[in-house]
Order: sequence, then C-alpha cells, then structure tokens
Amino acid sequence: MEVTATAYNSVENQTKKGDPTTTAWGDKLEPGMKAIAVSRDLLAEEGIEHGAEVSIKGLPGKYKVLDKMNRRWTKKIDIYMGENVGLAREWGRQKVEITWKVE
Repeated sequence: MEVTATAYNSVENQTKKGDPTTTAWGDKLEPGMKAIAVSRDLLAEEGIEHGAEVSIKGLPGKYKVLDKMNRRWTKKIDIYMGENVGLAREWGRQKVEITWKVE
C-alpha cells in the first residue's frame, strides 16, 4: 500500500507533553529503535495492529508499530528517528510503499 511517510522525534513539541518517549499505547521509545506510528484508518480498515512488523520499501529491516497518530491523519505513517530532529527534517514528507502480514 502506498502511504505518506513523515518522521518524528522524542521531543515534547512533537509528542506527549511531559513524557516524549511514551507512545499512545504506553510503549517506551528509545533512540535507535525501528518504530513507526500509523494513522488510525490503517488500524481500523487495513488490519495493521499494535506490534505489527511493517516493511518500508527502500529502508532496511522491519519497523514495529508502537504508536498511533491523531485521528485527523489518513493513509500515513510517522517513522521514529530518536532525538535527531535534523534527520527527521531531512526525511520530510515522502510517498512510500509499505507491506505487512495480517495475523
């Protein structure tokens, strides 16, 4: 499936105030983790679940679904990039192809 991919960091102005490393599901993020947040339509309509492993075409390895995005977003993922705001800005906004297995 083609989705829009942006990037995010463990900094308060991008995440939960007071605890920028805790996801919406309560998982703890650490720099270096291959984690993504997904839009809620991908959870509800496409069968992607918390903890699912997602491949992103062009990026090595698999990314674990550990966070979910605000309801206003659709067909979107946010790639976790630790505390490196510059790297996230360099990534910007891209169209990517993702694949996953439905359990």
